[in-house]
Amino acid sequence: MTRPASESWTLPWMGLGLSSNLSASDVPHPYRLLDAAPGLFDFVEYSAPIALEEAKAQTTLFPEMWRRRADVPVLFHPVHLNLYGPDLEPASALAHLDAHAKAVGSPWVGNDVGWWHAGGQPFPGYLYVTPPFNEAGVRDCAAHALHVQAGLSVPLVVENPAVLATRGGLHALDFMAKLHARTGLPLLLDLGHLLSHQLSAGLPLRAGLDGFPLEQVVEIHIAGGVVTRRGTRSFYVDDHTQPVREELFELLADVLPRCSRLRAVTFEGDGHPPEVALASLRRLRALVPKEARPPVALPASREPVPALTGESRPWALFDVGHGVTPASEDEDPEGSRADRDFRLAVVAEQLDKDWPLTRLLLAATPEGLESFTCSREYRALFDGLGRSLSHAFASWARRRVMASASDGVAAALSLEMMLPHAFLQAPPAPAPGQVALAEDVRLGSFPADLTELVFATRALRRHLTGRAWACGALEVSGLDALTQVAARPGPGPWRFAIRRRAQGFEVVTLPPGVADGLWALADGPLPVEALPPGLLAEGQGRGLLRRA
Repeated sequence: MTRPASESWTLPWMGLGLSSNLSASDVPHPYRLLDAAPGLFDFVEYSAPIALEEAKAQTTLFPEMWRRRADVPVLFHPVHLNLYGPDLEPASALAHLDAHAKAVGSPWVGNDVGWWHAGGQPFPGYLYVTPPFNEAGVRDCAAHALHVQAGLSVPLVVENPAVLATRGGLHALDFMAKLHARTGLPLLLDLGHLLSHQLSAGLPLRAGLDGFPLEQVVEIHIAGGVVTRRGTRSFYVDDHTQPVREELFELLADVLPRCSRLRAVTFEGDGHPPEVALASLRRLRALVPKEARPPVALPASREPVPALTGESRPWALFDVGHGVTPASEDEDPEGSRADRDFRLAVVAEQLDKDWPLTRLLLAATPEGLESFTCSREYRALFDGLGRSLSHAFASWARRRVMASASDGVAAALSLEMMLPHAFLQAPPAPAPGQVALAEDVRLGSFPADLTELVFATRALRRHLTGRAWACGALEVSGLDALTQVAARPGPGPWRFAIRRRAQGFEVVTLPPGVADGLWALADGPLPVEALPPGLLAEGQGRGLLRRA
């Protein structure tokens, strides 16, 4: 295991940073933003797989990050690193983590104190399980953190986790202070996560700060989120695509002068268009001016790695969060329901990328979603066999269809199972004077016509979402109409187009004449003059055709 070679860590001044998942298709693009507004921020903090080779293969911005890292320093903030949970990270993962951090020159590695994955499978949406804020939680999280630090040659910086259910009795800041005292590790203060605890616990925003060791904070995160109210309680849902709340800007201005060893402030602006990110970064730049500051030295943690006790019962919290078991009175039942609802919403969002028809037919309601998250197929996701959420849902849906003998749902499931296979081979590109299907488009054929079901799914989503804005609740009972439509498919064969999106696939229904004309391109490009009149304009207008 790696240990720090000296008695102290020397941490450089990083300044103001912008977070990124290193995907060229995501906004904001950090390097384009910096090129357009030089000096707007000083570094990039990125999330990526722990292993360097996987990060290179899976993140399209990695080459630019690597090329520019001398001028734009980076911080590595992995989101696949357990600092809580039933099992410690394997030694191989820590070796990859250390090699990754050293290769990119990250002066430290920061991570939320949470349970991110089981059996190598991340929880849907990277929505981790927060430890209970009690002594058992401190002991288990300390074992995780010291185990990770023992494999790192740079400091591990531990971040206060997001909170919906207040479990364990300790204040979030007291929990983190105890974790620091037990491990000697520096702290990352996430202001939105702090707000989530204060709201859930019914406390003022600044409660607990006076006794918190702010001098041990080396990084601060600020990001967007949404506050919702349920009865007498308020909850903050951490969602980086949302605007930063005003009280968080004010809190940042208050705590900055008190964090004497602060090295970095990171704006987690994932999903913000560049013009919106620009406004937030300019405001933050006024609080964190561009300047050089001398490095600071922190005592290097040399605490021994304790045994992992499991007394904090992570699998029990997993079961509560997925509706398998109800929360006990000391597990904050109302907060646990809010946590469960958020997890179900994330699961639904993930499933709708691949199963928009089947998910609404089988798991449109909270009860339907819980039927899936309580299933053996969902739990088997996390046994280390490499399954995906999509495969688990397909197995569960097949079992449900066989038990119900529903031909309509079976047809929808079969259709959605076949869509990825259409993209196994790339069609030839058109030569000059030729027309071909667009690069992200293929053609499909099915023995039953599900045109009406595809239409009804989208129409009902739009209708019920619009009504929810007016009445304050989603009337999922209205989705019963989909069962009727699924039960009356038209005669086949049915021809349609399939568009590959950044996430998932879209069935594009076609008028008969357009479908027949496009089918002539199924075997490859054709000369423009060979197309039926009007097909080129129609196909290009729908984004289905490309012309050389």
